Amino acid sequence: MSAPTTTSAGPAPMTHREILEALSGLLLVLFVAMASSTIVSTALPKIIGDLNGSQTQYTWVVTATLLTATATTPIWGKLSDLYSKKLLVQIAIVVFVIGSLIAGFTQNTEQLIAARAFQGLGMGGVQALVQVAIAAMIPPRERGRYNGYLGGVMALSTVAGPLLGGLIVDTSWLGWRWCFFIGAPFAVIALALLQKTLHLPVMRRENVKIDYLGAALIAAGVSVILIWISFVDDSFAWISWQTLAMVGGGLVLLALAVWVESRVDEPVVPLPIVRQRTTALAIIASLAVGMAMFGGAVFLGQYFQIGRGYSPTQAGLLMIPMMFGILVSSTISGRMITKTGKIKPHVVIGTIVLVIGFAGLSLLDHDTSLWYIGAAMAVVGVGVGMSMQNLVLAVQNTVSLKDIGAASSTVAFFRSLGGTIGVSVLGAVLARRVSDSMTEQLTAAGYPAGSTGGTSSLNLSSLPEAVQHMVRVAYGDATGHIFLISVGVAVIGVIAAFAMKPTMLRSTVDLAPAKADGKEPALSK
Repeated sequence: MSAPTTTSAGPAPMTHREILEALSGLLLVLFVAMASSTIVSTALPKIIGDLNGSQTQYTWVVTATLLTATATTPIWGKLSDLYSKKLLVQIAIVVFVIGSLIAGFTQNTEQLIAARAFQGLGMGGVQALVQVAIAAMIPPRERGRYNGYLGGVMALSTVAGPLLGGLIVDTSWLGWRWCFFIGAPFAVIALALLQKTLHLPVMRRENVKIDYLGAALIAAGVSVILIWISFVDDSFAWISWQTLAMVGGGLVLLALAVWVESRVDEPVVPLPIVRQRTTALAIIASLAVGMAMFGGAVFLGQYFQIGRGYSPTQAGLLMIPMMFGILVSSTISGRMITKTGKIKPHVVIGTIVLVIGFAGLSLLDHDTSLWYIGAAMAVVGVGVGMSMQNLVLAVQNTVSLKDIGAASSTVAFFRSLGGTIGVSVLGAVLARRVSDSMTEQLTAAGYPAGSTGGTSSLNLSSLPEAVQHMVRVAYGDATGHIFLISVGVAVIGVIAAFAMKPTMLRSTVDLAPAKADGKEPALSK
């Protein structure tokens, strides 16, 4: 079997000024995509309440986006190794804009979940391809400084998203639909900027195919298991034929995906890269970071509104400590990495700080001091900022330029997978504990079963005042429990970070010819 031929066509390496110009468009579209995923964190209680949805549907509005973004991330990454990275970024932006507009016009929770799933296709492409484009422009050693900008934009978007979502739903003449409409014009502006400023070499490889079968099997396997998580212990028992069918079927699909990926010429998740020590450990650590990034934004926004009674705008403001922690730590650690060339110490410290932050949040209940909550959130933010982008950078440092898309998207895939599983699992646990707490409180107060009259517990304004208080207690007390689960997951990330091999970041965009054989760079003396 002959190896695919590779030729490159494109302009000379970009200057520092050209890099900054291109970054303006890349960071703008990344901001829009990231903000679109966090803008619903404070708006969702209002959205689901207006649509009379359930806690499970609340979770799936977020999970659907993460699932499609996760499933397609490896495909976007692989395509970027084969075709024009610039064109693919632009296509992802167009898909994202169309999905955003569809979501804004939905009439019920089922339509919203489907629209958010479509929006996730573009969102996954944007988040993966922006990092691929940056990796194609900037050597790893210098990328630490630019990753500070990247982390800053991510932090700003996660701050602006909840704040913007809160302001929109609190503004009567706008309404929650503008949470989805508002990103479209900015994405179009980013599209125009990139057309003018982004100039990257095109890797043309002949006789290659995308492994759509492997991607479909991965997506199907993950979807089946997530659906099982959402309904187990509610619609059916843990030990039941439904559990056997769904868990067994999901594992079989994933096993088939591994089998397919090991035999095709161009797998969407390249197993040789995944088997590298640095990549494998970065994947494990990314699962914990993904749970922190997505789970924290989703359920803390709900905690402040449902559990504490704050408005969406106030909930957005209360999220600032975590985002401030991300901004400060990502910027400082990025500059220190550029200066020293060493990345492992920052990842190790970041994952340890993450565990401490989760441990603090696990003590939440419906009347915890806001100062304490803010401090714990800031600690979580510091942990995320020090580890999230640096895990991707560690992997990018071990592969050649021709594989940078697959390697970057593989880490992003597992980070998103961690977020998807985290939101789904934590959401299912939260829903179960809230249900049990509500049943217990209603019974103790002498209310008949089902006294909410078929009204969603998230639609507080339609509930009797006494029942509203019970809902706040139930959500406030249940939130701390889900972060206790996150502590255990984050500990695994710490172990993985400690086991990573110390490496020095290279100062060239591509691996030197002598090191392009798949071996990881050794620590320079």
